[in-house]
Amino acid sequence: MTVIVDYGVGNLFSLCSSLRCLGLETEVSGEAAPLQAAERIILPGVGAFGDARAKLSETGLVPVLLEEAERKPLLGICLGMQLLFDRGFEYGEHPGLGLIPGEVAFLGEDLADKSLKIPHMGWNSLEIVKDDPLFKYFKSGEYVYYVHSFYARNCRESTLGLSRYGNAAVTGVVRRGNVWGTQFHPEKSGDAGLRLLRAFAEL
Repeated sequence: MTVIVDYGVGNLFSLCSSLRCLGLETEVSGEAAPLQAAERIILPGVGAFGDARAKLSETGLVPVLLEEAERKPLLGICLGMQLLFDRGFEYGEHPGLGLIPGEVAFLGEDLADKSLKIPHMGWNSLEIVKDDPLFKYFKSGEYVYYVHSFYARNCRESTLGLSRYGNAAVTGVVRRGNVWGTQFHPEKSGDAGLRLLRAFAEL
């Protein structure tokens, strides 16, 4: 059973539909017991870092997620991935979950070409920089779908995959222990994204 965390800021329908399309038993919950009983957990997210972190705290699920991440696979998607880091700098400085060392900063700060559009939106190829079981059905250079204005940096040791946007190396996939994250949306990335989700379900 894969449980998707419902804390009010995720695109739950498309993610749940993608997992069920793969024939995977899936539940959406904002309660502790299903997360504790799950074989694996997905933390989605759209919106601003600080607001999402506050809403997650309000659910009382932060200690549960930190504990469960020690013993089962957890995947953060888009803003859900950003929340895995130590801190985020979107409209101020906000603490993350501290599951992966690094920080989340405005992508525009690190772009030499200021004419490039922010948010970074659309299809980009993903370069695999470290092999991992998450890439069991995925080849380096395949295209995935991004929608974001902030990105993770100072996280080289945890980075598994990168995409290029101008001069910036956008952190696409990260991992530390049982915790993975994708800045792009696998559920919106066609067949390539479904293959990543299938691999996660087999971890």
